[in-house]
Amino acid sequence: MYICTLTYVKPITEVEKYLSQHIDYLEDYYRSGHFIASGPKVPRTGGVIICRAENKEQALAILQKDPFYIHHIAQYEIIEFVPSKYTDGFEEFI
Repeated sequence: MYICTLTYVKPITEVEKYLSQHIDYLEDYYRSGHFIASGPKVPRTGGVIICRAENKEQALAILQKDPFYIHHIAQYEIIEFVPSKYTDGFEEFI
């Protein structure tokens, strides 16, 4: 499992230009089962995606399809972790 953080490197006006494409991208990966949760950082300086992938390379390949990545709107950090404790029902996401 991977926590992917996005940090905007462009003004919010540039972010807004690609937001609908980014949302479509998110929906595609929710449907495929790769994305578990996502949302904006507070304050709105980027976002967070919790991703299920076979390995870090696959997680990176998925992120590289994000319009924010393609258009250099955000920088990305990928943090791998193995959940060892979680609430009931979360095991289906691991």
